[in-house]
Amino acid sequence: MQKEIIVLLGGPGTGKSTLINELVARGFCCYPEISRQVTMKAQEQGIEQLFLEQPLLFSEMLLEGRIDQYKNALEEPDNVVFIDRGIPDVVAYMDYIGDEYPESFVKACEDYKYSKTFILPPWEEIYQSDSERYENFDQAVKIQEHLVETYKKYGYELIEVPKDTVENRILYILDKI
Repeated sequence: MQKEIIVLLGGPGTGKSTLINELVARGFCCYPEISRQVTMKAQEQGIEQLFLEQPLLFSEMLLEGRIDQYKNALEEPDNVVFIDRGIPDVVAYMDYIGDEYPESFVKACEDYKYSKTFILPPWEEIYQSDSERYENFDQAVKIQEHLVETYKKYGYELIEVPKDTVENRILYILDKI
């Protein structure tokens, strides 16, 4: 069987981490979202919101971490690896805030390709803000639009996961792989 590196994407608060946690509980190899780790590390150094204060630095750190996740996923003994957010997310967020980024960001999107991409739609009923998620729901919807545009630009077919129970969302994803 060919290695499947599958990315779950979607704007903030769409349920990605919940699904990743459930996939882990079912024994699947999964890589978590790393932006919270980057944000918390910066907060420990006195930078409240690194993405807002130094978006390029934040994005460079994310890009490096997501490339590492991709490379590590290739080395996993499991044939299926799920990743919470992918490399093109970095470009989508930079486009969302209107900042420029180096060509290396584009090259990374072209060089590291996921097998399948599942997108979770904005879902106001489950959306929650917290200390690392500063966006409101309207901003989350705008980010979603940038994610869709960016992934399509790099040739991905986005498989939309319906709004449903965690169990049914998991079954939907597993059925598609």
